[in-house]
Amino acid sequence: MSETPPGRQPEPPRHGGDLAALRRAGAEDYAGEWIDLSTGINPGPYPMPSVPDGAWTRLPSAIEVEALLAAARGAYGCPPAAGIAAAPGTQAAIQWLPRLFAPARVAVLGPTYAEHAYAWRMAGHAVTEIEGLPGSLNGVDVLIVVNPNNPDGRVIGRDMLLRWQKELAGRGGWLIVDEAFADVAPETSLADAAGSPGLLILRSFGKFFGLAGLRLGFVLGEPGVTRVLAAALGPWAVCGPALSIGTAALSDTAWQTAMRSALRERQVRFDQALRQRGIHVIGGTGLFRLAKIADAAAFAAALRKQGVHVRIFDNRPHWMRFGLPADEAEFLRRLDMTLQQFQL
Repeated sequence: MSETPPGRQPEPPRHGGDLAALRRAGAEDYAGEWIDLSTGINPGPYPMPSVPDGAWTRLPSAIEVEALLAAARGAYGCPPAAGIAAAPGTQAAIQWLPRLFAPARVAVLGPTYAEHAYAWRMAGHAVTEIEGLPGSLNGVDVLIVVNPNNPDGRVIGRDMLLRWQKELAGRGGWLIVDEAFADVAPETSLADAAGSPGLLILRSFGKFFGLAGLRLGFVLGEPGVTRVLAAALGPWAVCGPALSIGTAALSDTAWQTAMRSALRERQVRFDQALRQRGIHVIGGTGLFRLAKIADAAAFAAALRKQGVHVRIFDNRPHWMRFGLPADEAEFLRRLDMTLQQFQL
């Protein structure tokens, strides 16, 4: 359990996928093409559909927004009566949501995506990060859960989540579930319960569809809350190309089904390859794998000498997260070269 001392500004979280971080980490020592496995983004992106010229040259229309929201409802199984708002990435929603609430006692179930605790602290809320399932929600107004969790892939069952939601809603509280990685495991999602009192669900587009640069995400919940969020984000929050591409991708259920199967096969193969090399996989999702390494920082430094960037964690010195590589053979070649010089 951790809290930020009163009056002390929280440190901004660090993230993967930052080329500047690569340079700071010694990227200048590798002159070739980097393999960046520091994020959990699908290495097999959705094939880019044709984007109408008007998507680039005029302001987005309400009709286009409604088409995107309808496609998202269908893809996620969101009830017609529930509210849904589109955002330029779920990160924007993570930063805006705390500003829509009166000062609250917020619990974040960790270890998890650090932006949640950071955003609520920056908005003036009292934030506690808890590890392990809470025995009691007494003293909690807002509970934030990432499900499946990043970085360990922990999944909390539907019954428990709905029990927390009902308890919190019964006294005016909220359960916020970040389902950024639920596309690969739709059975974990609470989207069909969206609209229930005290429940907000965040869905990311870019991770599963492999188009993180598009910046698109959604918030599902009570219509009153999603309307307020949409107003806070302002008009034209989602750009025209994102509306067009997002609508096409979310409507393509055949691609989504095939991709889930392909990712499962890729994950099994990747896990086997890591284990054959003495790397112990302890968790993850269909888009990233978490391994236990005796000295993760030293091993990450050795991998960087071969042009491979992975994610390590200051508060978990034995954890290393691997995104799935687009070119698995090339990654394994570089991994083998690293292991010739580095003893796990």
